[in-house]
Amino acid sequence: MEKNRILTISTAFIAVVVAGFLLRLAKPVFFPFFLALFFFFVLSPILDFLMARKIPRAIAVVIILVCTFLVLYLMGLLFYSSGATFADALPTYIQKLTNFLNELQTELKLPQTNVDPLAWIKGLDISRVGSIFLSSVGTVVSFVSTLFLVLIFLVFMLAGKGKFKAKIKASFEAHEASRLTHILDNIDAQIQRYLVIKTAMCVLTGFMTLLVLRSFKVDFAVIFAFIAFLLNYIPSIGSFIAKIFPFVFTFLQFNSIIKAVWVLAALLLFDTVLGMVVEPKLMGKGLGLSPLAILFALFFWGWLWGIPGMILSVPMMVILKITADNVPSLKFMSALLSK
Repeated sequence: MEKNRILTISTAFIAVVVAGFLLRLAKPVFFPFFLALFFFFVLSPILDFLMARKIPRAIAVVIILVCTFLVLYLMGLLFYSSGATFADALPTYIQKLTNFLNELQTELKLPQTNVDPLAWIKGLDISRVGSIFLSSVGTVVSFVSTLFLVLIFLVFMLAGKGKFKAKIKASFEAHEASRLTHILDNIDAQIQRYLVIKTAMCVLTGFMTLLVLRSFKVDFAVIFAFIAFLLNYIPSIGSFIAKIFPFVFTFLQFNSIIKAVWVLAALLLFDTVLGMVVEPKLMGKGLGLSPLAILFALFFWGWLWGIPGMILSVPMMVILKITADNVPSLKFMSALLSK
């Protein structure tokens, strides 16, 4: 028995490692697929709404795809144009930060040591910072330009919505088919509810961030709002990081800690209202994900697919937990992912 247990654990570990390398090597295909799956759950209620209005499925799918492409394309253009301006100005802000740190070290009369925790900032090649950021933005835009593959996956997912249940009914006895379709309906409804509400909260967070930064006349408000929108998918850690950037840049832009604190306070106020009042009320009972599981997912998917993988990691883990909650044989996985 002990040998069998060790063999099972070893096999599972090897399978996870192999799957990880395969996912990393096959990123050009798998990442668009997972992104299309995310869009599928978010857009499914719209498809149901259009079909309920007697619009044929094919026309409804075309309407959804065209609108989705236009929204993402316009977002990509807006982010890239703002990112280009940001990249040009970034060396200036890095220089301001370096000067501030030097002045702070002088004012506090900090001793010069061989180990300087701020050396990485002071040692930045300022002339290259903007170009590095712009090249990173370019990779995002190139991904948006390959959105065609995501749309292909999305077409098949939306076109085949509901047909899998018919196949189950044709393949199993009535009692078993009813049980399986009930499980699928629960999984589908819970995932849709989570992703739709979470996406709405992320959009609202981005909009409120844009509103606050515009009202304080902070530069690059669009960039920071877009970052807040994306990072809000990551609980706690993402929203914290999303507030650090505007706080630091507000201080550097206006050379005023008071104004930076006011910006931070306004962002924290809206985040508290949305994150601790509105979202829990809409979500109902929380999913109760383990912080350790969230960190593991962030590191694992970050290693696999970089920053895009980190953003998708928590929604994918939520999908996994919801599925495990509804499948009796996967209850152990739900327990591992829970607090």
